Amino acid sequence: MFSPLLQSVIAREGLTVVDQDTVDDLAANLDHAALFFAGDAARHAESDDVAIILPELVRAFRGAFTPLVVARECERPLQRRYRFNAFPALVFLRRGGYLGVIQRVLDWQDYGDEIAAILRREQSDPPRFEFPEGCGAPAPGLAQ
Repeated sequence: MFSPLLQSVIAREGLTVVDQDTVDDLAANLDHAALFFAGDAARHAESDDVAIILPELVRAFRGAFTPLVVARECERPLQRRYRFNAFPALVFLRRGGYLGVIQRVLDWQDYGDEIAAILRREQSDPPRFEFPEGCGAPAPGLAQ
């Protein structure tokens, strides 16, 4: 279930909610789409911030991309597909092909710079998962 704030943004802005069955067809028919992975707003305080920022970004970019909100129950499987590791996230696609991701909340200028750069990219496979330094090392005293 979405946070009450995100529910109100979806209703007010007329945003489309996608799931695993609809995302590919919808995104393939859009020049540029931004999949919004809100995550659990109770755990990720920035989720509601991005929910408010997203429509403003669409307006600032004069509709250059279409926002699509990912249904909560589909976030984890689609997160594995697009290989990002932090919520909230905006995954940018061109005609369904991966362009890039913005994770967590950014300053306004950084959003502008990042989105402009992402929209100019060629489609590619999502990057490999990157784990924080030290996450792959065994705990001290454990056999290797």
